[in-house]
Amino acid sequence: MQQTYRVIGLMSGTSLDGLDIAYCIFSEQGKTWKFSIEKAATVNYDGNWRKVLQQAHKLSAADILKLHNTYGEYLGKATAKFIKDNAIKKVDFVASHGHTIFHQPEKKFTFQLGSGAALTAACKLPVVNDFRSLDVALNGQGAPLVPIGDKLLFGEYKHCINLGGFANISFDNKGKRIAFDICPVNIVLNHLASLNGKEFDKGGRMAASGSIDKDLYKKLNNLPYYKQNPPKSLGREWVEEVFMHVLNKSKLPTEDKMATVVMHIAEQIAGIIRSQKNGKVLLTGGGAFNTFLVEQIQGLLPSCEIVIPSDEIVKYKEALIFAFLGVLRWEGKDNCLASVTGASTNNKGGTIYLV
Repeated sequence: MQQTYRVIGLMSGTSLDGLDIAYCIFSEQGKTWKFSIEKAATVNYDGNWRKVLQQAHKLSAADILKLHNTYGEYLGKATAKFIKDNAIKKVDFVASHGHTIFHQPEKKFTFQLGSGAALTAACKLPVVNDFRSLDVALNGQGAPLVPIGDKLLFGEYKHCINLGGFANISFDNKGKRIAFDICPVNIVLNHLASLNGKEFDKGGRMAASGSIDKDLYKKLNNLPYYKQNPPKSLGREWVEEVFMHVLNKSKLPTEDKMATVVMHIAEQIAGIIRSQKNGKVLLTGGGAFNTFLVEQIQGLLPSCEIVIPSDEIVKYKEALIFAFLGVLRWEGKDNCLASVTGASTNNKGGTIYLV
């Protein structure tokens, strides 16, 4: 097998912050993998793309298929521009997560926007994408997919937590990797910030200015999802139908809702880590820049060492790991763990497009 891979990872999260692009180098040394993020950038979505992606799930089937190709072409052109802007000489392939529009594994479907064929045609490079579908077909959740990367690239941490649109956690338990979505984070906090005319709550300042409402806090913590045992995962549909239903019934000021949601997030995270006897925690994702949220998590976990790595890893860890999932798929190795997703077997998710 090839010893060194040069891969571009693409990630677009549910919080609609933009398209993360990371040029990564991976090398296998014995049973361990080494990695570096050589170049990285976030392509912010303009108002039109943000609106289109927010509303995509309401489109007709024909319009979704059209958008699937249009967005795939957009990803390919963004990749080609990134390569040119950074004078990158060699890329083995592109690994793209796409943008999740539907995720209902209990109904046996998940859909990530961004046609691999259109992406390949636009950037003239091989592409690996559609990482979730095989796992769902094998009766898995199709999520989370990052844990194999946590295990092989960030094994020194007991817990790996990503604070993106949703918070998810990954850890080893009795020799098995366990991972699941914990609760919504930026998908809700960004929505609340938008009610005050902001794209997001910088540093958590709005939330910090509010007061925690005990009644709302209790209702959120009592949502049935939190009592389910893993494997489990969350999607936009659950947020709209369940979480926002509770939030919208409250007449509290926006700042108080934000403060309460932040404390709810911190409690859900802390409760899981406490049950696993604490340990060294890696915190990444956009939420790691929310100082108020991080302070609440640390306050509930005084005996834990919470590590926020370099800004590069905080911002681009998911793009890095999808690049790595592409490497594993390219080598024909398992990149999706049944212990995480509940699928009938470990599997090699991803469709490969060649030019």
